[in-house]
Amino acid sequence: MRLMAVPAAAVLVALCAAPALAQPTTTPVPGPRDPNQPPVSAGPPLKAHAIGDAGTGLAVVRLAPDSAPTSTILPGFGEQLPKQSAAEIGVGLASAQANTEAFLAYERSVAQASPLGFAVGGRAPQTPGTLVQTASPDNADPVTGGLTPPATPLDALLKVGLLNGSVHARWDDDLGPCVQPLADAKTSVASLSVLNAIPTLPGTPDLTGLLTGSKLDGAGQQLLIDNVKQLTAPLSQLGGLLSGTPDTGANGSLLSLPETLGAHSTVELVDLPGSANKAVKSTSTLQAASVRLLAGTSAEIRVDVVSRPTLTALSTGDQATSKITYTAPVLRVSQGGKELGTLDAANPKLDVPIGVTAGQKLPLVGALAEGLPTLDIGVLRLQIAQLNQKDMVIDGPLQQGGPTIKGFMLGATARLLDLQLLPTDALGLPNLPSALAQVSLGEQIVRAAAPSGGVVCAPTQAPPGGGGQAAPPKQGQPLAYTNAAYKTVPIFWTGTVLLLIGVVVVAALPAHRRPTTKATPKTP
Repeated sequence: MRLMAVPAAAVLVALCAAPALAQPTTTPVPGPRDPNQPPVSAGPPLKAHAIGDAGTGLAVVRLAPDSAPTSTILPGFGEQLPKQSAAEIGVGLASAQANTEAFLAYERSVAQASPLGFAVGGRAPQTPGTLVQTASPDNADPVTGGLTPPATPLDALLKVGLLNGSVHARWDDDLGPCVQPLADAKTSVASLSVLNAIPTLPGTPDLTGLLTGSKLDGAGQQLLIDNVKQLTAPLSQLGGLLSGTPDTGANGSLLSLPETLGAHSTVELVDLPGSANKAVKSTSTLQAASVRLLAGTSAEIRVDVVSRPTLTALSTGDQATSKITYTAPVLRVSQGGKELGTLDAANPKLDVPIGVTAGQKLPLVGALAEGLPTLDIGVLRLQIAQLNQKDMVIDGPLQQGGPTIKGFMLGATARLLDLQLLPTDALGLPNLPSALAQVSLGEQIVRAAAPSGGVVCAPTQAPPGGGGQAAPPKQGQPLAYTNAAYKTVPIFWTGTVLLLIGVVVVAALPAHRRPTTKATPKTP
């Protein structure tokens, strides 16, 4: 048995040491089950490297912005992140994306038009009714159709008319992203009414005992309570300014769009001066005619869009020639034929007060309050041209596991109009957020990245054997070693076999009996 134990121990030691001594191998990328379907990831490496994103939202509503803490799986890390809105809802989202470094072939060009998107407490479920087109493979024609907004918990805050969308994603099998258009998405809405109620304000007309944080003295608080009691509706309906129920949906809302509003997002490759290569260009365009605030009431405010905003990111791969171009909108604000002001890059903000006074059944807004003693309970703040820009020099892979690339990336965000409903110090209600509600009309986001010298538009070199697709993995190709668990099964069966051999050997050996001696009884 000792002679057999030594070789058995040597075999076990060799098997246990095999994973550590073996040459590491790479797990092969699985090929498609159907040989006729497009590959999950194209085989030949692309010469063209480009990333571009453009997104446009017709309207985004935020309730109690910057009031909800951001949740995270990391303990204590949520306190370091900026707070989110209690609820958000977006209408008419158009998104165009291009990414040559995407592992999945159908994610290299994506165009999407979504009727609606919403998030509650930072959690955003996927909404149905979205038009999406992806490439590769190439799509000769776009996909168009109507978008039906699904029912959401925030329907009481928003009424959307007919939505239309169009998406087109392209990809060339030889030149990759060097095709026109690369990714293009459009959405349009015929009518829109936003914030038919303000849920952050009390739904009772009696504020007695609620003004705990008001800076008014006792007499001032009682005057405010009496003035609010005489209004036709509670403050959640802005004292009656949001109580209308017209068939068109134009009345009974803080913001409405009586005419068509359109969003257009596109990503394309454009000519690079003095070079045969291309630059990455991402463009977001918003088309609007006019906006109404408190439509159908005596306090109606008209906002005319004199010039439409366009946001463009152009990346040539060089920081000196890459740039962000923004055509800031010009908005003319008027009430009852009287101009309240003009919003442009030089004058980006305008405040319109909302007040109550004795003998009035509706709050007084803007010019209607001139010459009358009022207690301001809120402010309508209109703001535009909030352009934020970021850029970064690229010196590494654009995607994890990709080739090292040197280039330049830049991006920017902007908004056509920000409408905020802010409370005043006189309205000292408990747990009142700094902003009661916020409507962002025409949110625009662009990003572009290109390697130094621009995007190379040249045919890719097919791997040996042709076909232009990744070769299927060889049968029996070993997986990559991650730990010794890959060898546990052969070790188990080897040990079992050796154990059985040992049992057989022991059973086959002749038994050695000890000689016995016969005991003689003792005599007394």
